[in-house]
Amino acid sequence: MRGNLLRAISHDLRTPLTSIYGSTSTLISKKDALSEEQQLKLLEEIQEDSEWLIRMVENLLAVTRIDGAKVKIVKTPIVLDELIDSVLMKFSKKHPNQKVITQIPADFVDIPMDSILIEQVLLNFLENAVFHAKGMTELKLSVSLAGDKAIFEVADNGCGIPEEILNKIFTGCYKKSAAPIDGTRSNMGIGISVCAAIIKAHGSEIFVENRKGGGAVFRFSLARGCDDEQ
Repeated sequence: MRGNLLRAISHDLRTPLTSIYGSTSTLISKKDALSEEQQLKLLEEIQEDSEWLIRMVENLLAVTRIDGAKVKIVKTPIVLDELIDSVLMKFSKKHPNQKVITQIPADFVDIPMDSILIEQVLLNFLENAVFHAKGMTELKLSVSLAGDKAIFEVADNGCGIPEEILNKIFTGCYKKSAAPIDGTRSNMGIGISVCAAIIKAHGSEIFVENRKGGGAVFRFSLARGCDDEQ
């Protein structure tokens, strides 16, 4: 995973940085010649590229927390309501116009986890749908209980994921010709591959499938018992 990430970011970070540099250079050198509308457009492009870089850095920082044989995930019991509220608050700041339908148990539920990393997983899934689930009219985040596990799902009713990359989506190494599905500006699947590593570090697995009625669903489970730290 680290090799795939390093190969991807050599290109993926260069593109928005070049764009930001070009836009700022234009604003500085041609400020008097640009209309207010043109200046605003350049500033909006700078903001968009900066937000993308922030998401990329957040993903890379998540990797540094779980990479390496000596690194351990420290699990702390987290109240499910508080976790979901935090995810939705952060998501709404970036995407205020995107409604998220939530469905979680009414009972009090606490789950041992690294809450920062699990929040990153859920945010990646939600943003993935916003950027790439074309035609989406419904985005849903749900948690259900099954025995000693809590099952998390993020589902949309958009265009779904091309079958040729469905089985490779968690590796971050499918071909550049594949449709982008990951909230990144390349097709390397950096955010999704990070999610897979985070869930694996928690002792579980992650799954994705296309829904029969259209769209895709990402799913993972976390043990509810107070297991030993991984």
